[in-house]
Amino acid sequence: EVQLQASGGGLVQAGGSLRLSCAISGFGFDGYAIGWFRQAPGKELEGVSCIRPSDGSIDYSDSVKGRFTISSDNAKDTVYMQMNDLGPEDTAVYYCAADLPWCLKTMHYWGKGTLVTVSS
Repeated sequence: EVQLQASGGGLVQAGGSLRLSCAISGFGFDGYAIGWFRQAPGKELEGVSCIRPSDGSIDYSDSVKGRFTISSDNAKDTVYMQMNDLGPEDTAVYYCAADLPWCLKTMHYWGKGTLVTVSS
């Protein structure tokens, strides 16, 4: 059974940092892309970052480029997203998801979200 478990959310002040983790079980990374998505209250789901651990391909949305860093630990089947210089606009429920071969909003596998709240 494929499972993705996101963790690491919480309450942080503007300018602060958080690191989200996505622990993956039930399949290996081979060829899969792992993405982070977020949904703020009243807004549509937004793709934030994507990584394909098998070849190191990475992409970010313009809204987080330069502030967020996605990485993977292949030995632990875990993907991380380091979030720095957080602002209130980053407040959202963050989800990790997986699919072949790249990240789209229609990802096949989704984990439960983790809430990030940034206070001003």
